[in-house]
Order: sequence, then C-alpha cells, then structure tokens
Amino acid sequence: MPEQLLQLDRHLFYFINHYLSNSFFDWIMPLLRNPKFWIPLYIFIIGFCIYRYKKTGAIIIVLLALTAGFADFTSASIIKYNVKRLRPCRDPIVSQTDISRVPCGTGYSFPSTHATDHFAMALFLCLIFFKKWRWIWFWAILWAGVISFAQVYVGVHFPVDVTCGAIYGALIGALFAFLFKKLQPSF
Repeated sequence: MPEQLLQLDRHLFYFINHYLSNSFFDWIMPLLRNPKFWIPLYIFIIGFCIYRYKKTGAIIIVLLALTAGFADFTSASIIKYNVKRLRPCRDPIVSQTDISRVPCGTGYSFPSTHATDHFAMALFLCLIFFKKWRWIWFWAILWAGVISFAQVYVGVHFPVDVTCGAIYGALIGALFAFLFKKLQPSF
C-alpha cells in the first residue's frame, strides 16, 4: 500500500477509534458486529421470502446463502492470506494507541470479512427487491454500513479494510443477483 494511503488510513482509524468514542457507541458497536445480534433479521428475511414468494423465495434464500458463503470464503480464506495485512490491534504502530473494545481476533485484516459478507447480502437483496420496494436500498446499505463502521470503531479493522470489503462484497452481491435474474427472469 502506498505510504500516503497507509498514513491516511491510520489517521482515519485513530479518528474513528478515539474521537468518536462515547458510552453509547461503546455499548452498541460490539453488539452490531456480532452475527448473533442479527439472527432475528435473518429469520425474518427467510420467513418473509418463503411465505411471500414460496418456491421463488426458497431460491432467493439459497442464493442469498451462497452469496454470503462465497463472499466469506473468498475474503477470509483467499484474499486475507495473500495480502496478510495486520489488524490495527496487531499493527506495531497503531496497537500502541488502539482502543480495543472487543478481543483482537485471529487472522489478518484486509479485507474485512464482516463488510464483505454484509455488503454482498445487502446488494443481493437490493438488486432483487428494488423494483418492489425502493426503500430497501436505504435500509440494506445502512445495515451493512453500520456493521462495517463498527469494525473500525471497536478496533479490529482499518477504514480501507472495510471500504474494500464493502466494494468486493457489493460486486459479489451483484454477481449473484445477476445469477438470480437468469434463473428467475420473471421475478
């Protein structure tokens, strides 16, 4: 990574991790990045799709799961281990001032798998349902964006990690939405 971009990334991380610190964020951000927190939303999406769209809904859920699985596998098992960027809590410079609000975590930092997975699912759902509900863009992107922001706030990812994870996830979501459109052109 170019030195100027690396310095900007560290400064943005410091700003989010330190200057935006407050007791409400200290409480809510660790929750927002925890997948268990979102289980009611996932159950709602599954139930809604199957109840409302029957067989097509089941196809949506299978492709949504494949979207998340593909995003997760390629991000965590391929890209991270080829890039090998240290997490802020392990970075020799940043770790001296990092406020870790959750355990550091294992593995590498780039890209953020949370950001990749959630933006993949968000874009998939947006592209599938945007003609039916225009508002889905706002809520889906807000959902993925808040989870991504939480990664930086709690101290486990740099802003570039979540930004690139979001872009990569969005591309995967678009790819699987395109696949859905090919399988279900009348939807």
